[in-house]
Amino acid sequence: MLGIIIGVATLLLLMGAGTGMKAYTKDKMQSMAGDITIYNSSGGAYSSGEYYLDSEAVSKIQNMSQLYNVKDETAFSSEINRTPIYVVGVSSWDQYKVNGTNGVVVDQTLVDKFDYKIGSKIVINDKEFTITGTTKQKTMQGLVLLDIDQALPLNDNKVSDVTASVKGDPDTVKNTVESQVPGTMAMTQSDYSKQIDDAMNGIMLFIGAIASIGLIVGVISIVNIMLVNVTERTREIGVLKAIGFTNREVLGSILMEAGLLGFIGSIFGLIIAAVLLQLAITFYGAQLGVEDITLMYMLPVWLVLSVVGGATVLSVLAGLYPAWRASRLNVVEALRYD
Repeated sequence: MLGIIIGVATLLLLMGAGTGMKAYTKDKMQSMAGDITIYNSSGGAYSSGEYYLDSEAVSKIQNMSQLYNVKDETAFSSEINRTPIYVVGVSSWDQYKVNGTNGVVVDQTLVDKFDYKIGSKIVINDKEFTITGTTKQKTMQGLVLLDIDQALPLNDNKVSDVTASVKGDPDTVKNTVESQVPGTMAMTQSDYSKQIDDAMNGIMLFIGAIASIGLIVGVISIVNIMLVNVTERTREIGVLKAIGFTNREVLGSILMEAGLLGFIGSIFGLIIAAVLLQLAITFYGAQLGVEDITLMYMLPVWLVLSVVGGATVLSVLAGLYPAWRASRLNVVEALRYD
């Protein structure tokens, strides 16, 4: 049963981490963006921020009747005390978990490097700001979050992208924007979801294949356990058959035992995986920027049922040969077995 426990725990750990990040990222993308996001087509949705929308394009977008709740966004590179930083203009703070208040927020990387705290002064592009909050998120280079109204002037009012809600079908509006505003590309929430799915599906398949090896080893251990059990209980099986148990009843009892071993082992594996995932969230969630992720993301019902059910079914299948062997035992020979 130890093999099943380890196999199920490994499978749920790896698959759960991948599934959780996929679901969490999609939810965050939906909450942080409007129905549509518009970029400079030269840079695309995942550019470094050096490709901006020109003022004419921004004006056309803002005046389109199909769009409302239009918000300009900006992002650019700068430095503090010769340390490279990335500055993001924020129009909606809902996506960030801030210690303090919104406005001028630095990440944990800058806090650790410069011992910043709320009330500290920082200078970005020759303009001084007072830090109003911090985040526990860590980045490769320092990250500063500013209200969009403060960030735009620092970047010469250059707009990285525009988000908006749409009237009507998002895909139809997307095509209209791209045709009426030259040099732009638009992405809807469904486009983001598709990109995330495309990126994660291959990774999930690979992770699942690797993790499944542990489960297969566990199933093989069930075969060995059941063969040993049948051998050790040969006389007991002979007694059962002598008092009237049929071959089918003996077969069924052995299969039930194998299935029960798989089910109990998978439950223990589930508990271990849940504990380890929760510990990972507690100790590393904030650093990775996913402090509000929960086990419901990582261990959805469909994944738990699939793994636990699959492990139980595989255990039953693993018990087929031992069960068949037990059911075919000769009563007299079984009773003489010592």
